[in-house]
Amino acid sequence: MPELSHRGNAMPASPIRKLAPLAAKAVERDLHVYRLNIGQPDLPTPPQALEALHAIDMEVLEYSASEGIPQLRAKMAEYYHRHNINVTPEDIIITTGGSEAVMFAFMTTLDPGDEVIIPEPAYANYKAFALQGGAKIVSVPSSIDNGFRLPHIEEFERLITPRTKGICICSPNNPTGYIYTAEEMLKLRDLVKRYNLFLYSDEVYREFCYSDRRPVSALSLEGIEDNVIVIDSVSKRYNECGIRIGTLVTRNRALYANVMKFAQARLSPPLIGQLVALASIDVPQTYLDNAIEEYRRRRDFLVNGLNEIPGVFSPMPEGAFYTMARLPVESAEDFCRWCLTEFSYNGATVFMAPGEGFYTTPGLGRNEVRIAYVHRIEALAGALECLRAALEAYKNR
Repeated sequence: MPELSHRGNAMPASPIRKLAPLAAKAVERDLHVYRLNIGQPDLPTPPQALEALHAIDMEVLEYSASEGIPQLRAKMAEYYHRHNINVTPEDIIITTGGSEAVMFAFMTTLDPGDEVIIPEPAYANYKAFALQGGAKIVSVPSSIDNGFRLPHIEEFERLITPRTKGICICSPNNPTGYIYTAEEMLKLRDLVKRYNLFLYSDEVYREFCYSDRRPVSALSLEGIEDNVIVIDSVSKRYNECGIRIGTLVTRNRALYANVMKFAQARLSPPLIGQLVALASIDVPQTYLDNAIEEYRRRRDFLVNGLNEIPGVFSPMPEGAFYTMARLPVESAEDFCRWCLTEFSYNGATVFMAPGEGFYTTPGLGRNEVRIAYVHRIEALAGALECLRAALEAYKNR
């Protein structure tokens, strides 16, 4: 057969989804699988969104504008204003999920051989999209032992080379749940300004905070307005991952124009998804408040339960709905595979995302997993019981 591309061969498999075929086979064996691997919330989508979906009465489901329908861009600008973020509809491009926003951001700012500095562990698709453009991820490791605090700014600065084009952050963080402090954000701003770098800021989990610390949007940092690119999404905010609607926000007009070239090349974001998103943005604040309180309860239950299992350690995340946990195993990936292929407990098993896939530095995260606490507490209780039994059986196998 013809030779495949080096790019395709080098593309990393998703740590979140690569074990999904094993989970499917476990289901075929009549096992219940506790799916802690993926951030798919079980909370209901807002009724306003579903009503808008059911009310669509169009004779032709046509292409939308490549930058998204104007009503949604205007409504997103209103949403940002409510969070004291001053942008206009002309700063916003609607994307096919937050993932496409990351891809557009990287493709319009990075050439082959360019470098992006990213604290690790990090959302695995950053690496995948950088690789698509031929760019290189340069990692700054954080530690599970201090709750994955942002490394000292000097550690970022010593990695800057003539090929460095930007720094990519996520706050509240996926996969760690850490929220960057205002002081940390100002230090990042000063570094970005000093070296004239891009600051890619993934703010998908903006609402999901469980302490007094609130995330600082990169769009509110003064003096680097043309350097900031924000990635956002309605997927987790309104529990509608399947509509695939995200946003890329930038005040940099030249960058915006180049992103539009990529947006036009893929024609348009999903029309139906945009109409659903449009109806979601004005849901009552009580909808989000109830979701946040529910995730707080789930977080507390899960993380406290993890830390009661012998040999397991998980720091308490401040936001998002993920935690990284260190397990008493040599290879978390081998353990996760074993859970899905050889283990069962009371007719069930557990599916987690191996932590190593969220790191770029070889060897880091080898005994860690990412766990999403997006299921009701009864399911989390079953998953914890299953995990405890699995670790004991794995040790004695």
